[in-house]
Amino acid sequence: MMRPRVILASASPRRRELLSLIGIEHEVRPANIDETYLPGEAAREHAERLAREKAGAIEVPEAITIGSDTIVVVDGRVLGKPRDREHAAAMLRQLSGRSHVVMTGVAAKWRGKLVSGLEEVGVTFRPLRDDEIDRYIDTGEPMDKAGAYGIQGFGATIVERVDGDYFAVMGLPLNRLARLLETLGLNYTFGPLTAD
Repeated sequence: MMRPRVILASASPRRRELLSLIGIEHEVRPANIDETYLPGEAAREHAERLAREKAGAIEVPEAITIGSDTIVVVDGRVLGKPRDREHAAAMLRQLSGRSHVVMTGVAAKWRGKLVSGLEEVGVTFRPLRDDEIDRYIDTGEPMDKAGAYGIQGFGATIVERVDGDYFAVMGLPLNRLARLLETLGLNYTFGPLTAD
């Protein structure tokens, strides 16, 4: 059994933590891709396409590359990362007291084969007062996250309900990733990733 090299095509510290959580040793090489929407592209198609492009952008022989992309959708509109404090506050007010959908695409590439999938998760916020929104933004947590919140940090106190894969909301659907790795012929069962 060999232990192939694993490369995470993302700079996200949360994705790094999640891969480490399930015992997959890896290195980080963020993919530099254009994340612009294509004309007529649906949100779910966009998230999965970006995950595939990230995984495909890293060319290291015999290495497994993993890419992922997360978007937040409310009322059919995609909420990206906030531009500034006011933009973050507007997003949080829009999400306050209601449900939205988090879509996370994930892809894995090995030996020329690229596989991918998408997780859609319903997330419900409790109602937020303006002073709570201000204090949450003061933490700095919302500023680099789609939808202006992180479920694994202070944002855990504003999320009332998660319907689906919690880890997909964090940015990497671990169950789906494990299944994708298996379809590539890799062995992953509660420990190091190996190949025959």
